[in-house]
Amino acid sequence: MLKPAAVARVLIVGSGVAGLSAAIALARRGVHVEVIDHVRQWQATGAGLTLGAATLRALQQLGVLEELMRLGHTHAGIQVCDVQGQPLRFIASPPLPDAQVPGAGGILRSVLHDILFAEAQRLGVAVHLGLSVDHLEQREDAVQVRLTNGRTQDWDLLVGADGLASALRARLFPQAAPVRFTGQGCWRVVLPRPEAIAHRHFFLGGPCKVGLTPVSNEEMYLFLLEHVPHNPWRDPATQHAELAQLLAPYGGPLAEVRAQLGPQSAIVYRPLESHFLGERLHAGRVVLIGDAAHATTPQLAAGAGMGIEDGLVLGEELARSQPLPDALDAFMRRRHERCRLVVENSLRIGELEVQGASPQAQTDVVDASLRALAQPI
Repeated sequence: MLKPAAVARVLIVGSGVAGLSAAIALARRGVHVEVIDHVRQWQATGAGLTLGAATLRALQQLGVLEELMRLGHTHAGIQVCDVQGQPLRFIASPPLPDAQVPGAGGILRSVLHDILFAEAQRLGVAVHLGLSVDHLEQREDAVQVRLTNGRTQDWDLLVGADGLASALRARLFPQAAPVRFTGQGCWRVVLPRPEAIAHRHFFLGGPCKVGLTPVSNEEMYLFLLEHVPHNPWRDPATQHAELAQLLAPYGGPLAEVRAQLGPQSAIVYRPLESHFLGERLHAGRVVLIGDAAHATTPQLAAGAGMGIEDGLVLGEELARSQPLPDALDAFMRRRHERCRLVVENSLRIGELEVQGASPQAQTDVVDASLRALAQPI
């Protein structure tokens, strides 16, 4: 039995991975949790998610790893290849000192969301769509929140998990640094998985960084990181042709991928942006988690993992015998350095990709980062 949290009522803004993870962690400790989101229906953004061992450990602690392994794909590490698909190096996931989980994994983002939502529902969490915060007033004993439907209630804690463009961050920290465009764009597309793609692959040494990640027994997703300093708009009608052109220098399994692309391909393209709020993640009875506090780029495949860990750590610190301000300070101390490492090292790898650094230089940063993330949260 988990130790109950000191707070009794928590409102979470944002129904993504971070928000649902926090909802699960708190509901398992007996907290009455409600989640709101401004969207009127969920939309699957992105394509697939790559999951490191540290993220799989966090999902295990949430109680959903078995379901993820059933619906997703787990494997040992990363096969690094050259542009023709010839192996250069295998990055084995470092063992975790406090858990026995697979070394890496992948899953469709929508499937992970469904898993987390089902677990939250099982625990009695109410999720309301089409709502956002209209007004909030902080008092010593509660935060009063008025929603856009006029409902006004007091909550012990308000959790902002409302993503990169967080309205709560803008409200609480108006002087925070703006979101930063990194100079790269990311292409993603889900494709049938050949049997030979049994674990994550990187293809380095070409004009772009390209990767393949299995996300189920039948599917994989491709990602391609392109240097786009002027942040151009990509016409969805011609994205398949643009992506095929970017893949032209690559052989091996990527040549087969290129041949499959066409107008029917569900390609997702977005510019890469990053944000790091810093050491102060809370103000009064409001705390920010996930991308609202530390949005990272995908080089370390740890953005979702950091949001999941945020929810776990928040639940742990709220369960300790300490006043709420102390619990939030402790949460901040435990999360700051780990999230900073992910944001900064992801950006560093992106810089190396843009510079055309050697595969060894790029993967050395990946390897060192994975070893750091293997440490307990």
